[in-house]
Amino acid sequence: MVFSDATAIVVAGPTCSGKSALALALAERLGGSVINADSMQVYRELRVLTARPTPADEGRAPHALYGTRPAAEACTAAWWRAAALAEMQAARQAGRVPILCGGTGLYLMALTQGLAEIPDPGEAARHEARRLLAEIGPVALYAKLALMDPQTAARLRPSDPQRIARAWEVLQGTGRGLASWYDVVPEADGVWTYRAIVLDPPREVLRAAIAQRFAAMMRGGALDEVEALLKQGLSTALPAMRAHGVPELSAYLRGAIDMAEAARRTLLVTGQYTKRQATWFRHRHIAAPDATHRFLARFEDHTQFMERNMPGILNFIYAIG
Repeated sequence: MVFSDATAIVVAGPTCSGKSALALALAERLGGSVINADSMQVYRELRVLTARPTPADEGRAPHALYGTRPAAEACTAAWWRAAALAEMQAARQAGRVPILCGGTGLYLMALTQGLAEIPDPGEAARHEARRLLAEIGPVALYAKLALMDPQTAARLRPSDPQRIARAWEVLQGTGRGLASWYDVVPEADGVWTYRAIVLDPPREVLRAAIAQRFAAMMRGGALDEVEALLKQGLSTALPAMRAHGVPELSAYLRGAIDMAEAARRTLLVTGQYTKRQATWFRHRHIAAPDATHRFLARFEDHTQFMERNMPGILNFIYAIG
């Protein structure tokens, strides 16, 4: 089947659901380029801990936006959206099908449905947010935010320092809360047609996969990766420093906990995150549900992607055309 020049495929779902394997298999069959849509796999220092595609996988099909940002620089949805659109255009010009692969719902929604254009809050607001975060901590700053902007605070977790600081700086710098800005979302560019597949394995399958992945990461040098990251002396509020496994293995390296506890905590937070991801994808459409050129498929009757699932997935993709 020949896809239109403006067709892009989205492979989404929670961590360890088999997205990368499916995206790579589709890229090989359809002549595609895999474009990262995971907010942590963009950081170059986190190849092992984020289970980025291996060099061998990258040799089987073109991959883009993996390991392209330094951990010292926070990646935003706006930056990723612009970069992804550029990579999609490059793939199209090369005669390849863009295949977006990742579990960061915010990124995918920004791509397919547009992104709120929030004015720059200014350096003074950013400095104040960083100062307060350092002085009183995320929980207390969250409490201050909840008093002044309860609509935005309701969408955040008190334990998420980066997003709390971002919400505070926007409120102070623009006079409006983030939620207020998000309520005014521009139309998507309308150039691309998205065909989305969401993988949704059972919880017990994800738990087993998470444990297997963590063991593989430890064998693959995760501890060395965290040690190298710590040597940079980066702020713990940066996204890369909060990637699953980084705080936990950092605590082990400091001697605060033993390895068994570090592993337990990593498996716990990763499992909790995949649960939130799965819930998010179940209750939202990646692309507008009333747009006839956008589709969502959910595969709940299998564990992870395996070759035996490919015929049904290809039939789904081809049927849309």
